[in-house]
Amino acid sequence: MDLKLKDKVAIVTGGASGIGRSVAKMMVAEGAKVVIADIQEEKGNDVVAELKGAGGVAVFVKTNTSVHDEVQRLASEAIKSFGQIDILFNIAGPGATGGQLDTEENEILRQFNGHLKGCMLCTQAVLPHMAERKYGKIVNIGSGTVARGIPEFSHYVTSKGAVTAFTRCISRELGDFGICVNTLAPGYTLSDTGLSNTVHVEKSRGPAVQRRAIKRDQYPEDLLGTLLFLCSPDSDFMTGQVLAVDGGTNNT
Repeated sequence: MDLKLKDKVAIVTGGASGIGRSVAKMMVAEGAKVVIADIQEEKGNDVVAELKGAGGVAVFVKTNTSVHDEVQRLASEAIKSFGQIDILFNIAGPGATGGQLDTEENEILRQFNGHLKGCMLCTQAVLPHMAERKYGKIVNIGSGTVARGIPEFSHYVTSKGAVTAFTRCISRELGDFGICVNTLAPGYTLSDTGLSNTVHVEKSRGPAVQRRAIKRDQYPEDLLGTLLFLCSPDSDFMTGQVLAVDGGTNNT
């Protein structure tokens, strides 16, 4: 069986738990060497141990993706460990929190720093390496909420909308370097981190299912096929796009 990511090196931010953990496992299964970047050191090392136990190659680098120096160190450690960077999967960031327009400034900044600033800094950090090799795949996690808007989550939804705008802009800058940049927009996904917010689950799970054409819960595994496509040579002529994987909630 051909492995789609054989000999590729992937950085997975937010890879210690949730969707990021599932993505890291998929990438290793497809032949990639993986760098897990996360602020959760214990969980990150546990994921690396799990991947190595399954015969994979992986390292953990503790990283706050909204801090410039830490992100630069992440890229340097990836090069030091594996000699190249082929794939960047940007998912690190805070979960959705409810609030009106009077949301405290710190929470607004936390959403934008975690989602948008993290994507921008990580892209800056890997760009010199990808540009030199004339190859790269960058996938940013957006959100299906951007297409329709939801009340009381303006800071979260707006930060995710900014990620989509960033993808569209930067894809036009990087095309000449052979770097593809796309956004993956999930629906409400029941990952382990998502399920830990029981109040949000209770409020959002039922309505999310009812909005879908495919009326069931969404799990991280539902994203892996599309993500693999975006990270593999199969999508070499695709950039600046938003792919919604949400069971048919939004028609994009």
